[in-house]
Amino acid sequence: MSLLVPLMSACNSGHTRKGSIHSIESFGSVDGPGVRFVIFLQGCRMRCQFCHNPDTWSTHSVDMMSADELLAQALRYRAYWGKEGGITVSGGEPLLQMDFLLELFQKAKAEGVHTVIDTAGQPFTRQEPFFSRFNRLMEYTDLLLLDIKHIDEEQHRALTGCTNRNILDLAGYLSDIQKPVWIRHVLVPERSDRDDYLQRLDAFIKTLHNVQRVEVLPYHTLGEYKWEELHIPYPLKGIDPPAQERVDNANRLLHTGDYTGYKK
Repeated sequence: MSLLVPLMSACNSGHTRKGSIHSIESFGSVDGPGVRFVIFLQGCRMRCQFCHNPDTWSTHSVDMMSADELLAQALRYRAYWGKEGGITVSGGEPLLQMDFLLELFQKAKAEGVHTVIDTAGQPFTRQEPFFSRFNRLMEYTDLLLLDIKHIDEEQHRALTGCTNRNILDLAGYLSDIQKPVWIRHVLVPERSDRDDYLQRLDAFIKTLHNVQRVEVLPYHTLGEYKWEELHIPYPLKGIDPPAQERVDNANRLLHTGDYTGYKK
């Protein structure tokens, strides 16, 4: 929890807790059901080789906003959300700013707003004080988009710099409490695009009882320039996005068509 403590203290300075914000998208269409107001928080522990937003890694941000400020901005777009839209908090990693997120979602639910967290699950632990705060947050969360980067522990460490054990534990726990989840998986040639890995991921997903949707996200190189701007060597240089036949193969092996999608 080394990053969680300083980040929490930074967000609790003064009388009003503020979140460390990377950016905002007013009309998001790919981060949950319907049209969504997407808040990208700053800070992430994972170092995914395919990350297209390495500028979100740092826990420091010059853009600090309160829950009230964000919610007021989001509600200006409420007329566009329809029946399924709402607020999605992404990152970086939202769970690194869990106290701020809880305050935002409590206030959002008081306004009847649908709430979604897009997470890679890396901070998850059943140890305290994280676990109690997480359970409290789940009371105000309607849906999680859970990114499973790799099903193999060794390959997950190579790809992200982190274990996947607590991430898979999070997936199991969300199933136990019947919290709706969309599973997302980035398909990366020479990394995760192998039939045996996809079959193992499919077998794991089948053990869960709360999955509404499974999405294959093809790796792309659109964020490579950000690595160059930050003077960080790009680890996947020379690896092209997967061919459509490999994307189709992944969708077939993960049985993405078997899931009913979003249910209100």
